[in-house]
Amino acid sequence: MTKVRPISGFPEWLPRERIVEQHFLDVIRETFELHGFASIQTRAVEPIERLSSQGADTDKEIYAISRLAAGADEPTRDARLGLHFDLTVPFARYVLENAGQLTFPFRRYQIQPVWRGERPQEGRYREFTQCDIDIVDVGQLAPHYEAELPLVIADAFSKLPIGPFRIQVNNRKIPEGFYLGIGLTDIKTMLQIVDKLDKIGPQRVDDLMVAAGATAEQSKAALALAEITTPDESFVDRVNALGVRHETLTQGLAELAAVMRVGAEHASGLMVADLKVARGLDYYTGTVYETQLIGSESYGSICSGGRYDALASDGRTTYPGVGISIGLSRLLAKIMPTLSVSRSTPSCVLVALAAETDRTQGMAVAAALRERGIPCEVAPAADKFGKQIKFAERRGIPFVWFPASADEESDSVKDIRSGAQSVSDASSWMPPADDLRPRVTA
Repeated sequence: MTKVRPISGFPEWLPRERIVEQHFLDVIRETFELHGFASIQTRAVEPIERLSSQGADTDKEIYAISRLAAGADEPTRDARLGLHFDLTVPFARYVLENAGQLTFPFRRYQIQPVWRGERPQEGRYREFTQCDIDIVDVGQLAPHYEAELPLVIADAFSKLPIGPFRIQVNNRKIPEGFYLGIGLTDIKTMLQIVDKLDKIGPQRVDDLMVAAGATAEQSKAALALAEITTPDESFVDRVNALGVRHETLTQGLAELAAVMRVGAEHASGLMVADLKVARGLDYYTGTVYETQLIGSESYGSICSGGRYDALASDGRTTYPGVGISIGLSRLLAKIMPTLSVSRSTPSCVLVALAAETDRTQGMAVAAALRERGIPCEVAPAADKFGKQIKFAERRGIPFVWFPASADEESDSVKDIRSGAQSVSDASSWMPPADDLRPRVTA
């Protein structure tokens, strides 16, 4: 017999954990829809050429796909396909292909798996689920959308048992303009290096910047910019105090100040201006976001995104957008041990059987309960009632239903936690609201 071996980086949840994940998915989906986002789904594969053009060494993370039985005459168009590493790049392609059938500004949400060929570690997988929202328009995108998206995330997270969190906001134009103002020219490389600041620390970032062509003075100035974090618009004065001037910097400061102003009005205390946030992907052009769990800052971001102005373009028309993505698998990997679930099955009721010949009656009772939205199942075997109750206890099912026997007039239902039992009718009985579905609590 072949021994089954786990494959690292591809998480699989047990039923109890899957209930937690499903609860999070339900809350996130419902919140996205409350804010007017429409659901779409895109294919799992994209041309490798498109995937690998997004910077941050993405070509090293792409899983290429091919048929095992592919022959020499395999069409070349299928030889260069890869699994998508995020949902933004596929969405940009989706917009281009379907622009004539979409109403702009288009608000979309998308919840799907993505794949990255990176080294598995805590909270980082090779297959994981992302929950994205984006707003895209034709030609120009109103800046107020950049302030709206973190408020949607704050709304979703406030309904979930994740504890306190902080949304960090920056604008890519700030470091770009600052670097140009101090004489740096390889902006792309410098942004990618600074984006690693939380992971490798300031000394290593300084070494990498100097190795990439910055002078010691330029690297020092870039790190001074990255150190600025404020809960309000005071970052503007702190940046200006560094004495660097450039029109792109001025524009970025104004745009970030506007986002922070809206955040203070609608989600006071949840957003901070953090000028080290850069996001390594090349397609970001304006506001960028990262989200940390307070008390677990070293874990990194569990929700990120930003504005992109040229990702979706057919050469004639450009569709600028802004998006933010919850790394659901990453978030759950961190908080799953802190959560409890009231039961590991959706079933609220187990319908007991006195004899196997009663199965038809038991199935009729279950059908009547399900018609009114009560999850239930019929006992797997007509054992002694004590054994059937034990089965329900092991599953966490709170109620056992006893159909009326030949010499009884009515059914009864028992709360096996308290022992209370009462006469009941499957056409009218309802469990307490807290028992109807499994509950997830911190």
